[in-house]
Amino acid sequence: MMNTPRASTRRYLPTSPFKPPPESPPPEQYELKDLVTHDRYGLGRVILVESDAVVVDFTTRKMRITTPFVRMTKL
Repeated sequence: MMNTPRASTRRYLPTSPFKPPPESPPPEQYELKDLVTHDRYGLGRVILVESDAVVVDFTTRKMRITTPFVRMTKL
């Protein structure tokens, strides 16, 4: 069996005729009492901000959401 390198692990060469891969956007910053919506849990309010996660009160439950906040957006 031969392992092939993954495209995401290849490095960009400055002499390449192709464009460099786009940089990923920085994770969204949340503050206390920010109103958010989550694809699975619905509407909620940020009650705690940590360095790599936020705790959100969704009225029926409190959830700790870690970065990247893919399914959550700030309102």
